[in-house]
Amino acid sequence: MTSPAVDPATEVQPPSDVTPSTPADTPAPRRITGAIWAALGIVYVVWGSTYLGIRVVVETMPPFLSAGSRFVTAGLLLAGIIAWRQGPAALKVDRRQFASAALVGVLLLLGGNGLVVLAETSVPSGLAALLIAVVPAWVVLVKACFGERPTLGGVVGVLLGLAGLAVLTLPGLAGDVRISGVVLVVVATLLWSVGSFSSSRIPMPANPFAASAYEMIVGGLACAALGLIRGEQHGLDLDAVSTRSWVAWAYLVVFGSLIAFTAYAWLLQRAPLSLVATYAYVNPVVAVLLGAVVLGEALSLPIVVGGAIVVGGVCLIVSTERRG
Repeated sequence: MTSPAVDPATEVQPPSDVTPSTPADTPAPRRITGAIWAALGIVYVVWGSTYLGIRVVVETMPPFLSAGSRFVTAGLLLAGIIAWRQGPAALKVDRRQFASAALVGVLLLLGGNGLVVLAETSVPSGLAALLIAVVPAWVVLVKACFGERPTLGGVVGVLLGLAGLAVLTLPGLAGDVRISGVVLVVVATLLWSVGSFSSSRIPMPANPFAASAYEMIVGGLACAALGLIRGEQHGLDLDAVSTRSWVAWAYLVVFGSLIAFTAYAWLLQRAPLSLVATYAYVNPVVAVLLGAVVLGEALSLPIVVGGAIVVGGVCLIVSTERRG
């Protein structure tokens, strides 16, 4: 992700109308600025298209090595932009801050995104996006585990989200898609939720763009390492990678990682988590439409019904939890 208002190549300074985040056990209320809405817009639209990009990439590229290479590339590009625009000092962090960024990077990118990439070798991109829409429900449950009492609407929204999740697994139970792929996406949503929640509770780098760079580099290296452990390098022939997979990979590097992930990392330190989580009910709409139009993915009854239930539950969670 990038600065929420502009492209990272032209500006990487945090907006002046917000103050740097200071992790604390009881974070102060955060004002919703125009910059926050701009960042949300980036996450809404761009991340909705990344499911299609991932699906095209894994047609001819190994899942974890492709994910690792794009995150490391995007992280290094962002670090270079920060050093160029703000000076190398902007990248300085202490050990605790680096460890925190590394942990969040592994949870979000290896656990969250990496498992989705693997799952999309057997699960349609639209279904993956709908499964991921349950993230806000997990966020409410994770917050409850740390003593933050959910609202009644939040509880009802969680129950609706889980009911929708059950309906969305029907294609896997019926054999239309691999149930293992569905399970991978569900696990990914839980790890992503834990990583998102943790980022506002541990000592992250003061510069959110530096934090994003370290998260992508460490998370990308973790993805690549797992790819090597899985033996994805054996038989890998770059000449056999299709042009459309390369184009999709480049799109994911620039838009999905450098711009959109940086915007998400910035939002986690600047906006209420319940508001940030609203991307989860916008992304599926974009992803399902693109999957159906570009890849011809079928919209089965369980996907339509389950997706509607999940989106309804998420809307309820966001409308009631945002005040908290």
